[in-house]
Amino acid sequence: MSKKIGFDNEKYLKEQSEAILERVKKFGGKLYLEFGGKLLYDYHAARVLPGFDPNVKMRLLKKLQDKSDIILCIYAGDIERRKIRADFGITYDVDALKQIDDLKEWGIDILAVVITRFDNQPAATIFKNKLERKGIKVYTHRFTKGYPTDIDTIVSESGYGANPYIETKNRLIIVTGPGPGSGKLATCLSQLYHDHKRGIECGYAKFETFPIWNIPLKHPVNVAYESATADIRDFNLIDPFHLESYGKTAINYNRDVEVFPVLKRILERITGSSMYKSPTDMGVNRAGYGIVDDAAVQDASRQEVIRRYFRYNCEYMVGLADKETVERAKLLMEELGVKPEDRRVVEPARKAAGEGRKSGKGNEGIFCGAAVELKDGSIVTGKNSPSMHASSSLVLNVAKKLAEIPDKMHILSPNIIESIANFKKHIFNAKTISLDLDEALITLSISAATNPSAQMAMEKLKELQGCEMHITHIPTPGDEAGLRRLGVNLTCDPNFSTKSFSEVS
Repeated sequence: MSKKIGFDNEKYLKEQSEAILERVKKFGGKLYLEFGGKLLYDYHAARVLPGFDPNVKMRLLKKLQDKSDIILCIYAGDIERRKIRADFGITYDVDALKQIDDLKEWGIDILAVVITRFDNQPAATIFKNKLERKGIKVYTHRFTKGYPTDIDTIVSESGYGANPYIETKNRLIIVTGPGPGSGKLATCLSQLYHDHKRGIECGYAKFETFPIWNIPLKHPVNVAYESATADIRDFNLIDPFHLESYGKTAINYNRDVEVFPVLKRILERITGSSMYKSPTDMGVNRAGYGIVDDAAVQDASRQEVIRRYFRYNCEYMVGLADKETVERAKLLMEELGVKPEDRRVVEPARKAAGEGRKSGKGNEGIFCGAAVELKDGSIVTGKNSPSMHASSSLVLNVAKKLAEIPDKMHILSPNIIESIANFKKHIFNAKTISLDLDEALITLSISAATNPSAQMAMEKLKELQGCEMHITHIPTPGDEAGLRRLGVNLTCDPNFSTKSFSEVS
């Protein structure tokens, strides 16, 4: 049962690139294009728009490479408090470095990095030094004086004028950065100020994906975006400025609508006029035109809302989210008429945990279950035991099924498993000696050198990419690392897999 394709990448790529170049033509000089959302690995878009290439934006940049410069922004406060990007489990500063490396792999160099709202924070200063010693141009922008109400101060030498000017070569300047609040907009406006002081005509626009402006407000795709940003309290609404100016309904979100009157005044003060009558006008968003199967997209988006509900519940348990975020996610799920059990892998995982409880073969008296839905629609389960985490058991079961290895045949030698357990217990003094997924995968790769069945099983692991998975507990760091590398779409019940506080991820 393969997933239905609901999105046409090539059509979107053609429409979006043409729309960007058309916007560039409307300004005589340069266009500063703020890139909203993720530049690379946009897995949210891939999940809600089945068929969407997570790196389609990079393909677009490659297409525009000879016509554009790239500026990467990062907020100094995010560096200082080591904010985590949830989908990769890495901090924003590491993500920024990763983006630079990823762009290089595509043959694209960034022009500069801007550290925004910089106030000599120690971690931000170290980050700046590291980049400069690697040959990257780094600029620091302080908090803009007068923002957001004192336009006279903002658009002056003590406001945007206090920021250093970034020399650019091309007419299209892509301004990107990890996460919301990275300072992309302020950087664009600062550059506009300096360019106009130099007599260079230029403008601003925003590359958008979500919310999709030309589908209904309560379309599941747009609700899924609200769910994805429930932690920062974003919500979608009908753009009142667009409705008033054109008599047409367009969907936008609260922050863009709230900031528009101020932004319009700033643009008018800098350039003498503003071509935009609404925040929707500012966006370049052709994602809606790439949808080719609305039913498939709606189904996928409902599933994403359920995933987000599970994620926020787990984040609440480990102290990363508040109760309001969880309640908001639950409300959005109910709004679409779905419940957690509508995710096909949830009940089988819970059933596997129940079977483990009946057998009495848990670990520390805790019984965990896991389930994955394969590309053909079949579901495989696993449960924890004194020697294996539930995730390890599941992945090995999946590998055996895909490689058509009989269930009773061992692909990991019991002697090797026992040896590792003894090593963990007597050398590392570990409280839990069962194999987490990272350890199980390393053991499988070593076993593959001498065991043909292990080799066959290992080769099948890549087929887990993009599969849906659920476990009845919050994964330990070793499980989480292995699952992230396998590329599954994971959800978890908000339960801990161990009684040990030090081993909770």
